[in-house]
Amino acid sequence: MEELIGTQKPAHRIIDPDEAIAVLERAVPGLVALRREKPAVFDWRAVEEEAGRTLPSDFKSLAEWYPAFGLDDFLGIALPWPGEEVVRVEAEVTRSARWDSDYPADLRPAELISTTLMPWGDSAEGDQFFWSVLGDDPEHWLVTICSRNGPWWHYEGGMVQFLAELCAGALEPWALPPVKPQITGWAVEGGGWQQAV
Repeated sequence: MEELIGTQKPAHRIIDPDEAIAVLERAVPGLVALRREKPAVFDWRAVEEEAGRTLPSDFKSLAEWYPAFGLDDFLGIALPWPGEEVVRVEAEVTRSARWDSDYPADLRPAELISTTLMPWGDSAEGDQFFWSVLGDDPEHWLVTICSRNGPWWHYEGGMVQFLAELCAGALEPWALPPVKPQITGWAVEGGGWQQAV
C-alpha cells in the first residue's frame, strides 16, 4: 500500500538554473569532469511540443552541460543526447504512461490520481523519480519520489537542487538509502554507457 511520508522543503528554493548546477557541482565534485566544453544544442521547442509542456529550466541546462549520469551505482539521471532528444521524450512519455498503468487509479495514492507524473530518473532498486506537473510553471513543479517499497514523498525544489541536497545529505532520504556524491557512470555518444573506474 502506497503512503505519503511527507514533503521536504529546501531552506532556499533555487530558481536560477546556473546557480542550481553550481550547487550540484559542489555537492558532487566528480561531476565537473563530465562537463562539456560548451553547452550542447537541443531543439527544446520540438521536445516540449512532443511532451506537451515546457520543461524545467534546470533540467534543460543540466542536459546542455552534462550527459546522463549515475550516482553511487544507485540513481540514474535520464538526460537526452543532442540530436536524440525527441526520441527520449517519446520514450519518457511512454514510460510515464506505463507507470500510470502499473499503478491503476484505485491503487495509486489519492493525491497522485489526477496528477501527471513526468519521469526524470530511477534507481537500481526500482525507485522512481518524477516531476509532479502542477500548473503551467515548470519552475515550481514538485519532485516526487516513489519508493519501490510503496512510500512516496515530495520535495519542493527543482530536480537539480534535489540531487545536490540528496548527495550532500541536506535532506532526509526517506525510503531511500543515502546516496554518496560519487559519479559511477555516464552516457557516451552512440547510446553506450561508460562505467567509472
